[in-house]
Amino acid sequence: MNILLVGSGGREHALAWKIAASPLTRRLVMAPGNPGMAALGELVPVKPTEVAQLVALAREIAADLVVIGPEASVEAGLADALAVAAIPCFGPIAAAGQLESSKAFTKAFCDRHGLPTAAWVACEDAASARTALDRFSPPYVVKADGLAAGKGVTVAPDRATAEAAIDDALGGRFGAAGARVVIEEFLEGEIGSLFVLSDGQTVRFFGAAQDHKRAFDGERGPNTGGMGTYSPAPVFTATLVDQVMTRLAIPAVKGIAAEGAPYRGALFVELMATADGPRLVEFNARFGDPECQVLMLLLKSDLVPYLLACANGTLADLPAPEWRDEVAVCVVMAAEGYPDAPRTGSAILGAEQDFGPDVAVFHAGTTRDAEGFLRAAGGRVLNVCARGPDLQTARDRAYAAIARIDWPESFHRTDIGWRALTPRS
Repeated sequence: MNILLVGSGGREHALAWKIAASPLTRRLVMAPGNPGMAALGELVPVKPTEVAQLVALAREIAADLVVIGPEASVEAGLADALAVAAIPCFGPIAAAGQLESSKAFTKAFCDRHGLPTAAWVACEDAASARTALDRFSPPYVVKADGLAAGKGVTVAPDRATAEAAIDDALGGRFGAAGARVVIEEFLEGEIGSLFVLSDGQTVRFFGAAQDHKRAFDGERGPNTGGMGTYSPAPVFTATLVDQVMTRLAIPAVKGIAAEGAPYRGALFVELMATADGPRLVEFNARFGDPECQVLMLLLKSDLVPYLLACANGTLADLPAPEWRDEVAVCVVMAAEGYPDAPRTGSAILGAEQDFGPDVAVFHAGTTRDAEGFLRAAGGRVLNVCARGPDLQTARDRAYAAIARIDWPESFHRTDIGWRALTPRS
């Protein structure tokens, strides 16, 4: 098969790593890719939102399958354009992708289809948003309605912080994504990320993980796109997985299809496990980042048949995927100043050495200069991932690899997986 993979982050590097290992893959082209992905196939400098160019590229390489990595491509309508061109695509059309691209749409969708989620109000001006705060108690949850690269959510401990978050979003901090804000009830419980694959009708469980959103150890600092993750996570008991599937994932796929937008691709269910069962935090219309990285390390089955089955409507014909009986950890190495103002351009040494068969370093925001040196080119820059027979071993391997990477201008959390290592009350 000739496969075109769209995207350039750590998620896409992990997908490329798994796709390249498939015996079905004859040619792998990545647009635009990143320096770490170059060893796995061909890089073509086309941006994820350049829809016409991506369709032309898919035609040029006679792509048997296009795999959409980032949410920006979904919102831009890449899957829609590929459908017109009759090119199989793993990734939802834009109408189905509204489950991620608009939080207000998703909240109203949950109300229409009876999906459990937090109470909410959507506002388009600061005055009504401040008034809406009266309906809630602290801590307040304020979200930019659109795509904000994981940075549009503020959990405010007091009203002043909540009002500042409202002013930031509506004042243009997140561009068009912040033209409307959603204010939500704060949910008490333990957060988790569950993934399903869908071909528009069949829904298949595809792993779960637990992310760490705060920038610093001890769940301190601003929200980020994710500072690390691990899988499996103890919060995902068989009972919880069944509840998430029956109360959230399957109804969501059925509901969006009933509204005329069959969902084909990966659906990411971010949930809060509360005393009353799982409640939706948000949907994402793609694999998680950095959750995808640990799932790829644990997936024993060939990934490509599942991607293709989602695109062509034959997911029901495949057996359940097989997973390694191990634990995987991903630790994000970020540039100083992330998430607000990451400092780019610093040199990174040692990230491309051989760390052994149980460690993988995925590039999330790197570039290579004219002399061939690797440099930071984003906020989340490297994903250092490892697997092992247990969480402690996987963690030790990941942190040992980080210690061998020479990048003084970086920071990372040292407590990834702490919930699973802390005695549960």
